[in-house]
Amino acid sequence: MDLPVIWFGVAVLAWVLFFVLEGFDFGVGFLGPLLGRSDAERGAAVRTVGPVWDGNEVWLVAAIGVTFAAFPDWYAALLSGLYLPVVAVLLLLAVRGVALEFRGKHDSARWHARCDAFLASSSLLLAALWGAVLGVLVQGLALGADGEVRAGDGALGALTRSLEPLTGPWAVLGALAGVLLAAVHGAAFLSLRTTGVLRERARLLAVAAAPALATCALAVFAAAGHPAVAAAAVLLALAAVAAWRRAEALAFAASSAAVAVVVAAVFTAHALDGPAVLLPSTLGAAGDVTLRGAAASPAALELISVVGVVVLPGVLAYQVWSYWVFRRRVASGTGRRAASREPAPAGR
Repeated sequence: MDLPVIWFGVAVLAWVLFFVLEGFDFGVGFLGPLLGRSDAERGAAVRTVGPVWDGNEVWLVAAIGVTFAAFPDWYAALLSGLYLPVVAVLLLLAVRGVALEFRGKHDSARWHARCDAFLASSSLLLAALWGAVLGVLVQGLALGADGEVRAGDGALGALTRSLEPLTGPWAVLGALAGVLLAAVHGAAFLSLRTTGVLRERARLLAVAAAPALATCALAVFAAAGHPAVAAAAVLLALAAVAAWRRAEALAFAASSAAVAVVVAAVFTAHALDGPAVLLPSTLGAAGDVTLRGAAASPAALELISVVGVVVLPGVLAYQVWSYWVFRRRVASGTGRRAASREPAPAGR
């Protein structure tokens, strides 16, 4: 049994689940004020993710925990090279959580608007920052042969070590892709989980945005030649067609698959060739973080395997159950008449 390979697969799966589930959370967060023309409509958008957003973040804890326990050198290189962006992500996650939870604490349109503004800005920045971090995984960090991240010669001194990677072409492309993917994914989720005018606006946004993003993905495929990018483009085109035909469940499934394909491709971009590189060094192959070199000891991997077999399936089963409990659509209008205009989703 090749435990390093197995745990790398588990780590990638945990990161994929986090980005798929939190991807539509981020999208709903910054699309709510855009698509919701009234306080009631914006509140309906928030209620689609209100019961599940904190459960989605569990996969971030799982992903970081698995990365730390199974590949401590990989974890150390990422946190050392991206310390400031990671701190910014944690702060923005806290802002987003407070905005979501505190929105319903006071029945005032002004209070709701302030919470919506914090929710939208934090969600947008999170989508961009996470996209940039994924781009850094592709372009690599300035790692020396000793595993230390080298600081640049910028005006900020040692801080340049954390900020410079975000200015690379792959990081910038990742930030843009993160926002666009979250928008398409969030629109597909809103069209699946709401009724009335909010459902229709979200569906139309998915119809318009998914083909544009698919075209961009094809351009990236033409430049990079990675087959996963082409697969993501096809899935986004499928999401657009499904949204146009009002098959919202299929549109959301296609956008989820597109996010999953992109994230899996990023994490395995350098891991399928040669020495299985987890994080390339921009200073030369001697500084690359490899799967075998970064893996924990066999005894540690065996121990976390016992824990993982017990914990991870339970977390997954609980989350599936919670989504089943909160599966009904949220009315975007006010009153019984507005809620009854939309037919119940198929199967209920």
